[in-house]
Amino acid sequence: MTIIEKIIANHSKFDNVKPGDIVDIEIDARAARDFGGPNVVKHIEKNNLTIDDVNKTLFTFDTNPTGSDQKYAMNQQIIRVFARKHGIRIFDIDNGIGTHSLISEGYSYPGSTSLTTDSHANILGAIGSFGQGMGDKDIAAAFHTGKVWFKVPKSAKINLIGNRPANVTAKDIVLNLLNRFGANSLLSYSVEIYGEEVDKFTLDERITISSMGTEMGTIIILFTPNQEVMDYCNAATGRKLEPVVADADAEYAEVFDVDLSSFVPMVSLPGKPHDAVNIVQAKKTKIDSAFVGSCTNGRMEDMWAVANVLKGKKVAPGVVLKIVPTTNDIWDECLDEGLIKIFKNAGAMVSNAGCAGCAAGQVGQNGPGEITISTGNRNFPGKQGKGSVYLASPATVAASAVAGYITTYDDIPDEPAVFTEEEHEEKMKVAQEAETQSEQKSSVIEGRVWYIKEDNIDTDMIFHNRYLTITDINEMGQYTFDNLEGYEDFPTKAKPGDIVVTHKN
Repeated sequence: MTIIEKIIANHSKFDNVKPGDIVDIEIDARAARDFGGPNVVKHIEKNNLTIDDVNKTLFTFDTNPTGSDQKYAMNQQIIRVFARKHGIRIFDIDNGIGTHSLISEGYSYPGSTSLTTDSHANILGAIGSFGQGMGDKDIAAAFHTGKVWFKVPKSAKINLIGNRPANVTAKDIVLNLLNRFGANSLLSYSVEIYGEEVDKFTLDERITISSMGTEMGTIIILFTPNQEVMDYCNAATGRKLEPVVADADAEYAEVFDVDLSSFVPMVSLPGKPHDAVNIVQAKKTKIDSAFVGSCTNGRMEDMWAVANVLKGKKVAPGVVLKIVPTTNDIWDECLDEGLIKIFKNAGAMVSNAGCAGCAAGQVGQNGPGEITISTGNRNFPGKQGKGSVYLASPATVAASAVAGYITTYDDIPDEPAVFTEEEHEEKMKVAQEAETQSEQKSSVIEGRVWYIKEDNIDTDMIFHNRYLTITDINEMGQYTFDNLEGYEDFPTKAKPGDIVVTHKN
C-alpha cells in the first residue's frame, strides 16, 4: 500500500484499503479555528452532542490573533466559554497558526490523522501525517464520534531527479512543481515525493512544499520522514514513533520523474498560484509592499533567510515590509537570536504570530493598485486584498523590499528604485477608480442557470475571508460571490433553485 492507504487502513477496521473505498477512520487530532469554531459549537449544542475525547480535541485562534475585530472577538469568546465548560484546550490569540502547533505540540505526528477547519491542514503531509480541512458539520461530527468517513484517494509519485541548484529554495521547488502540474493535473490525488535530495529536505522546507498541495489540487503532499523529522516529532510527543512508509510494491496511478536540477528561482504572477514563471520574467517590476509569513513561509529558516538579506540594509523608500512569524515560539526565537532587531533596523513592521495576510483585516492585506510580493500560498484576486500579489520565496521577498522592485537576493542594487511623480499619479488614479467602479452585469443563460466562465473558483471567490466572522447561515447568502469580479450582484439577482455552472476545478 501507499502511505495514504496505510494511514487510512491503520485508523480503520480494515487491514488493507484501495482507492475508491469509503472508510470510517479514527481521527487523532480534531481541531477548529476561530472562524469555523463557533459553528462547530452551535452544531454540538443544538444537537446535544457530547465530546468523544477532550484530550484529542482543541481550538486554535489564528485567523484573527489580534482579536481586533468585534465579530471575531465575539466568536473567540463563544469558543472560550464552550471550551471551559468541556475542558478543551485552546491555542489562543497569543499562539500562532494552528496546523503548526499541531506539529510542535505533538498532536500530529508521522502516521497520525488530523482534521481542522483549515483548508491547508494537508500541510501535515510534511511529517508523513494525514491532515485534512473540512466543514464545521464534519468537524462537529469528529468532535462527537472521533471518526469521519473518507474516500481513499488515488496516489501519485513524484521522483525528483538530479541535484538541487544552490539558489533554489523550497518555495522555488513548489512553484516549479506548480508550473509543471498546474492546479488540475493532480486533482484529488495523494502525492508522495521522493529523491536523494528530497531526503535532505529540512522540516521547514517540507512544510513549505506540503502547504501548497492545496494550490496544486492535491488531497495532500506526503513525505517519508527523515531522521530530523522523526527526532523532532519524538521530542514533541515524548515517545518513540515509527514512520509509515510505502510498500516496495505499492501501486501508484501516476509516476512522474522530474528533473530537479533544471529548477530555477520562480514567482507566481498575480491571480493564480500555478501561473508560476522564471523570476527573470518579473524582474524589475516595482512593488509597493512586501509580506513574509503565512503557514507556507513563516518558519525559523524563513526568518533567517530574510534576516540574512536585510542585515545592514534598509527597506526601499515608499515600500512597506510586513513580517509575521508562524508561531509565538518562532517569534520568541527571532527575539532571542536578534532577528527582530535586524528586521526593525531595516524598517520592517513585525506583527504577532498568526495567519496574517491570508485573513482579511490583518497584517499583509493590500489596497487597490498596490503591488505586493508575498511568501503566502495564494494570490487569487481579493485573497490578500484588492491589489496585485506575486508569490515568491522569503529571500526574494526581502531582496525585493530592499530593491524596490522584484529581484533575487544576489542581485540587489546599490540604490533602490523610487516611484516617479507620474507613477504616483497613476496609482492614485487606480485607487480612486476602484472606489467608484460600478458593478458589472453577470452572464446568465436561460434564467435559472448562472454560467461562470472561470476555472478554479476558490472559496474566497465564493465567500470571501472578510466575512468569516459571520456564523449565522441566514446572513451568509448576501455575500455570495462578493469577491468574484462581475458577479458581485449575484445575491440580489439569484432566485431559489438557481444553478451555478463554472469551468473545471
